[in-house]
Amino acid sequence: MLEIKDLAVQYGKQAPTIEHFNLSMKKGEIISVVGESGSGKTTVIRAVLGALAGGGRVTSGDIIFQGKSLLGNSKDEWRKIRGSKMSMIFQDCGGTLNPIRRIGSQYVEYICTHSKMSHDEAWKLGVTMLEKMRLPDAENIMKSFPHQLSGGMRQRVGIAMAMTFNPELLLADEPTSALDVTTQAQIVRQMMELRDSFGTGIIIVTHNLGVAAYMADQLIVMKHGKVVDQGTRDEVMSNPTNDYTKKLLEAVPEMEGRRFVS
Repeated sequence: MLEIKDLAVQYGKQAPTIEHFNLSMKKGEIISVVGESGSGKTTVIRAVLGALAGGGRVTSGDIIFQGKSLLGNSKDEWRKIRGSKMSMIFQDCGGTLNPIRRIGSQYVEYICTHSKMSHDEAWKLGVTMLEKMRLPDAENIMKSFPHQLSGGMRQRVGIAMAMTFNPELLLADEPTSALDVTTQAQIVRQMMELRDSFGTGIIIVTHNLGVAAYMADQLIVMKHGKVVDQGTRDEVMSNPTNDYTKKLLEAVPEMEGRRFVS
């Protein structure tokens, strides 16, 4: 479904932020990209979405989605893909919501932008998606302002919006880092349920190797813009080839009574 070949990304005249990044992803697969701040992991998914910030550009390699290179996409082609075939969950979804507009107003606008639904149809779909995120009293949430919801509830709203059109690829940038441990576990489970229900492929970027290992089919460890370990979860966990990965493994906490370290 998605293939990244020998990707390099550069900002301005700086040294490359990413070099020689490769990834091959099947439908319904979950890939975790792990690394410390500045390792280039967020740049990877922004490159896939065609949303590199601050003058970032792909300087070599290719990104192929459903057999077609994304690098030559026009603005119209990106508009058709983003939000429908490919969506992104941000680190703090609450920060991406307009604080002076009600959730329902923003959600309906999002749905109508990507479809030909009427206002009423879009409202009903929004309520249904919020219910799938196990949010209590979805109608009331649609009528609420972002500040009236907890951080976990706003994050669920963001995930609901990203999943509205059952995208084939979901890009998640530190989706649980701003949340308490209990809410983290709930959101991780919900993302995995979405994969099971819709066959959605997920790339999750995180510095938390515990969350990454809990979710991942494939695990990629990055440092200073380069991949230092890559393979199935069991391969990387059982036979890390890099000292940095070994140090990360030593710091993995338990999650739901399970510790994903041999």
